[in-house]
Amino acid sequence: MIRLLIVEDSALMRKLLGQIFGAEPDFEIGFARDGDEALKIISNFRPDVVTLDIHMPRMNGLECLDRIMLEHPCPVVMVSSLTEEGADETFAALEIGAVDFIAKPSGAISLGIEELAPRLIEKVRIAASVRIRRSRRLAERVRLAQSQPSAVIRVSKPRETEPRHVAEGRTGHGLVLVGTSTGGPPALDAVLARLPSGFEWPVVVAQHMPASFTGALARRLDKICAMTVSEVTRPTRLEPGNIYIARGDADILISSRAGNLVAMAAPSDPEYRWHPSVDRMVRSAMKHVPAKALIGVLMTGMGNDGAAAMTDLRSAGGYTIAEAEETAVVWGMPGDLVQRGGATEVKRLDQIGQHLLDRVC
Repeated sequence: MIRLLIVEDSALMRKLLGQIFGAEPDFEIGFARDGDEALKIISNFRPDVVTLDIHMPRMNGLECLDRIMLEHPCPVVMVSSLTEEGADETFAALEIGAVDFIAKPSGAISLGIEELAPRLIEKVRIAASVRIRRSRRLAERVRLAQSQPSAVIRVSKPRETEPRHVAEGRTGHGLVLVGTSTGGPPALDAVLARLPSGFEWPVVVAQHMPASFTGALARRLDKICAMTVSEVTRPTRLEPGNIYIARGDADILISSRAGNLVAMAAPSDPEYRWHPSVDRMVRSAMKHVPAKALIGVLMTGMGNDGAAAMTDLRSAGGYTIAEAEETAVVWGMPGDLVQRGGATEVKRLDQIGQHLLDRVC
């Protein structure tokens, strides 16, 4: 049985979520109306996973999450609104230690939550299997003690101290393709912030996320990365020194116009389950860029999006990196790549950024 604690101040949402999970045979459910009540219940109920609303009276979701992570670490899935403020708060929650998030439906909640039910159940089941690493929490305890737990983290864009040059005879000009899902935003922080402004290859990122969140993700990454980060909302020429974030609820395609590589948002293809689709991104790039000039990076995420296409990329002569199981929040996507034999290298999260530098620069 999976012990699930639903923390939600809305009686209607508690009822709807209770009905969704109560219909599943493998859930034991507890309820809390706010953060204070949740902290009292957790010590006795010992949940395997918590769903946590961000906006609650007395103690908001971020404050409650901070206390959970420090006092009773367990997997937490945030329930957030589809607004810019909701996106910023969600990224703060992921930084503090939440495993994943689910966006509240807009409009009639009772109808919208039924449509979200299968994905919500899947996310909670996956989250329940995640092991919270105590060593990671020790480092965060120091950081969180020095900051406001509910504050969105802001970091100044670093200056490039020494320009980097492409080593002649190495790999030439190409493209880096990155795919992530559950646990992705903190993983992107760790990898992309290591790349200098003079990084010679454009980087294109497909992170499974709603459209209302990917713009906020790009702005957040732009503050902590030396490279320039932007969301792809229209056909955009790919330039070195830039990171391009695929727009959510759509797919991103790589094409060529007048001899220049271009990224563009495209309506999501129902043939692919997850969006923005990593598989579709990689396959489109392979049509316009030689495989030997492509590097595919597949990091934390549930499911197998990207694994098939990156396996084909490696077979065609491309280079692929899978995040190691020891650092991945969920080893679904990179694990599937490894199991298919499609990973050229398997690297811990803290090694991937430097490995890209060694490979390209």
